[in-house]
Amino acid sequence: QVMNTFFRFIGAAIVLALGSYVTSTSLAQQPTAATKPPLYERLGGLKGISLVVDDFIDRLVANKTLNKNPAIDAGRKASPATYLKVQVAQLVCEATGGRCKYSGTDMKSSHAHLNISETEWNVMAGAFKKSISKFKVPAAEQNELFYIVGKTKVDIVMRKD
Repeated sequence: QVMNTFFRFIGAAIVLALGSYVTSTSLAQQPTAATKPPLYERLGGLKGISLVVDDFIDRLVANKTLNKNPAIDAGRKASPATYLKVQVAQLVCEATGGRCKYSGTDMKSSHAHLNISETEWNVMAGAFKKSISKFKVPAAEQNELFYIVGKTKVDIVMRKD
């Protein structure tokens, strides 16, 4: 159960990071260009998504601030990063129009007991921003991705600092 808890936390970390970016930059307007290929394709498909997710998960599992939360720390110790990377890549793949199917638990149910704070949300947002910057994800694609997942913060952050 600890492994599943941590996976759900990490699986939502991208969602957390993106939602924070939307909140902090006021970019929550949905893109309207109907002629663009799906975001999934513009992100480089599963290959591009997997590269970013791999880097992002590595940042999260090593993060001292996140691991101060006992529930997060316990999950990190029990769940293999390789498994998390596959699952999170599938989550992003599906959310951006790819053929992958994410079968994990919804964000609210999977995060309620983790007592995630604003600080932890912001730490994850910073880690994600570093990962997408490392792989030079274009601003337009970042904005569209942030819009898709930016509304989940209310389901994940359970406490103010």
